[in-house]
Amino acid sequence: MGKLQHFEITFNDNKIVYSPGESVSGAVKIVLGQALQCKGIRVSCLGTCGVSSRVNDASWDLQEQYFSNTLSVADKGTLKKGEHTLPFRFIIPDSVPTSYEGPFGKIAYKLKAIIDTPRFSKDYQTEKAFFLLRRLDLNQVADIEQPSTGQVTKKFTYLLVKTGTVVVKAKSDLRGYTPGQVIKLTVHVHNQSGKDTGCMLASLIQKVTYKTKRPTCDVRMITEAEGAGVKAGGNAEWKEQVIVPPLPQTGIAGCNLITVDYFIQVSLKSPEVSLQLPIYIGNIPVNSHPRTPDQPVPPTPAPRMTPAPVPLPRTRSCGVAPSAPPPEEQAPLAAAGVTRDEVDTKSHSQRNPSGRQPVMSPSAFTHTPSQTRAQVQLHRGTSDTSGPLFCVSTGATVPFFSEGNHTPVPTVSSLILPPEYSTAGYPQEPPPTYEESCNSNSGPSIRAGGRPAGQLRERSRR
Repeated sequence: MGKLQHFEITFNDNKIVYSPGESVSGAVKIVLGQALQCKGIRVSCLGTCGVSSRVNDASWDLQEQYFSNTLSVADKGTLKKGEHTLPFRFIIPDSVPTSYEGPFGKIAYKLKAIIDTPRFSKDYQTEKAFFLLRRLDLNQVADIEQPSTGQVTKKFTYLLVKTGTVVVKAKSDLRGYTPGQVIKLTVHVHNQSGKDTGCMLASLIQKVTYKTKRPTCDVRMITEAEGAGVKAGGNAEWKEQVIVPPLPQTGIAGCNLITVDYFIQVSLKSPEVSLQLPIYIGNIPVNSHPRTPDQPVPPTPAPRMTPAPVPLPRTRSCGVAPSAPPPEEQAPLAAAGVTRDEVDTKSHSQRNPSGRQPVMSPSAFTHTPSQTRAQVQLHRGTSDTSGPLFCVSTGATVPFFSEGNHTPVPTVSSLILPPEYSTAGYPQEPPPTYEESCNSNSGPSIRAGGRPAGQLRERSRR
């Protein structure tokens, strides 16, 4: 096996998810089959960001470095045969951004160890990545408890001579959410025309801007719900709920090359009407402040607004992201005595094939100081404990933790991520509804006797 039999970087307590201001500590483990001469052994801690105008291109157009520290853990000499453990410790700056990976750039952190051998000898090196989670406190965002609202009026012409007007109003219950929380969306449509509208769409959109010489924008739909249309002269209301999947925080504070924005897009297919509701994605939910163990428990103040309901955990085996069911409420009456109909949801990209709405525990997405020593799970289709749960398509790095006060372990609640855009064409089309499947003419028609029509025609020629 040669002189060097084992060369690895390990972290104390197998911890690989850190916060700004913490220390990264561990050891370099070396196993030698025979003595090895070296000029020194160095460990470097690196944090960088790179962006490119080409997809999945590692030759970055622009880069920025957050820190680069090097520590000498062994001087010039001879390493004896056997096992050697060389400890190290680095302090992470307070201003570094959270880890991120996307198709046009990434924010990455790693440790690199090098055994510098004498001249004409081979140098040995090894690397190991770790992840930074910089929490965004939504309570520090102005007016975060207020709803995000929007309204648009569309005048259109139909049947060549007739005209009509459609008024669309949309509102979310808050302006900021954390992964696992529920977005409550209410849409009002007043169809002041003699023509039925097309179906309604509500989409959670992620917009990532990579600040290259010519800025590159990556806009993609994360989840989408479809509601029925509104009849001519109708006044309808549509209520929908969406669980926020694991997503990187809005803005990515501390990074000058990558920015992330989110909004809810509400639109009609016919006539073409669209409006956007800007929202924030963070790590600390509204009206929820972390408390250190030394602080006494403060009295519970009267809440100014009821936070989004917390869904209960439940094991799932389906391969589709989760969603919350619409609330079963009676539609209120509109002003002037006009009845407001309630619109049903036709399809939802977060529903599973059985039609049921699975739920998950938002605590599975929460990274708190008491859980920093947890072993996390890297999701690539198989179980792996070498890193946190990661989704390349959205750039999200989310560690999974179990509930309760016991020692954290990977949670049993499985998470189904959004579609993997790195291996699929864009846009990602939603699956067809039941009605669309029944009306599809793509398959062969079946006639008497259960035979395809083509076989009957061949027999008739004979």
